[in-house]
Amino acid sequence: MNITIFGATGMTGKRCIDEALAHGHQVRAFGRNVFETLSTERERLELFKGGVLSKGDVEDALEGADAVISCLGGGIDGTDRTRSLGMKIIVEAMMKKGPNRIIAIGSTGVLQADDKKLQYELPDYPKAYKPVAVEHREAWQYLANSSLAWTFVCPPEIKDAQPTGEYNLKLDYPADGPKWVNAGDIAHFIMQELKADEWVKARVGIAAQG
Repeated sequence: MNITIFGATGMTGKRCIDEALAHGHQVRAFGRNVFETLSTERERLELFKGGVLSKGDVEDALEGADAVISCLGGGIDGTDRTRSLGMKIIVEAMMKKGPNRIIAIGSTGVLQADDKKLQYELPDYPKAYKPVAVEHREAWQYLANSSLAWTFVCPPEIKDAQPTGEYNLKLDYPADGPKWVNAGDIAHFIMQELKADEWVKARVGIAAQG
């Protein structure tokens, strides 16, 4: 499978590269600093320098792709619109050029607290993280309003650690377990989901076991 990874130089993006290559996929790693950050000597890894807010760069990066992984990050104070506007551009480019499958990373803030409210809308949700939760909500809405086969993975705190292969999942709500998960396990889940397609057009809570 040919996979384009946006946000490839971030903590989770790098883990997704590792997992995708380990599964035998061809990876196109997209980012502004890919050549400064990532090794150029790994087989089946193509580095693509570009900006996610550039429609032309995004469309070029999708050429020949079978699936997309979005690990877009940025600031958390609400002034950085990379997560939402980047997703808008990715979705529009995919609708125009393909492919149809995308798995993106959000946060637990956009999972349900109950039937009517999202987690970030609760009074006790940390104020510092509300702006980034709003960004993730906009990104999710761009996906949800499209005809793409999307999955939105919503982790709590992400630790820069290897996959264990053991984690909890839950549809639309935060997963049971501690309020953290290994970046490697997010990548592990994404690779499994690309094969299984069990959580299409769904938000998925994920958390470590224990």
